Amino acid sequence: MRHHMTIDLPSFRNLVVGGGRHLLESTLVPAGLFYLLLTLVSFDSGVIAALCWSVVVIVTRLVLRKPVPAVLWLTSALLIARTALGLATGSAFLYFLQPTLQNFVIASLFLVSAPLNKPLLARLAGDFCSFPDTLSGHPGMRRFFQRVSVLWALVFAVNGSVTLVMLAKATVGNFLMVSTAGSYSLVALAIVGSLLWFRRSLRSEGIVLRMASRKPALTSV
Repeated sequence: MRHHMTIDLPSFRNLVVGGGRHLLESTLVPAGLFYLLLTLVSFDSGVIAALCWSVVVIVTRLVLRKPVPAVLWLTSALLIARTALGLATGSAFLYFLQPTLQNFVIASLFLVSAPLNKPLLARLAGDFCSFPDTLSGHPGMRRFFQRVSVLWALVFAVNGSVTLVMLAKATVGNFLMVSTAGSYSLVALAIVGSLLWFRRSLRSEGIVLRMASRKPALTSV
């Protein structure tokens, strides 16, 4: 007889709010500051403003002894490299070329880490939802993240290809608007698909996910 488990996770609203906050901190606000300062002041000002935002967010979290998401560490480290290249060359094309090419790097990392017990995607997912230890170590959970890593590798490869074409043809303003809207639309679809796949995969293992507002818990029947 299969051993059944019920997993209580935070409410969908809490997950969306938490994920949205990470997205604002690590991506949307820096991009918005860059474009605002680029339009009103200069390219260098926009580059520096975006970097300063990320540094302030990390320092604030460290001072308040709050955890710094892996996504924020990753995007900030990449932003430092982008800033150095942008300031050294003064080229908006090269400044945006680097994160465009990083899509292919991330896609490769997802593929390389897919066979591991805890793929890179599983580590990043922990920033948005803290899974109970029993669930994190479940074979069905490991298999899911190993398989879905391939999906996300494809998402980043497609995103990088489309963004590269846009970068070569569009102005900076149009590139930011179109690439941001397109990228996050693709990511949103992939998130929805991953969540449905996640629920179905665990259900086949006898694990039922239940969205709740209370603290996540694990029960067995």
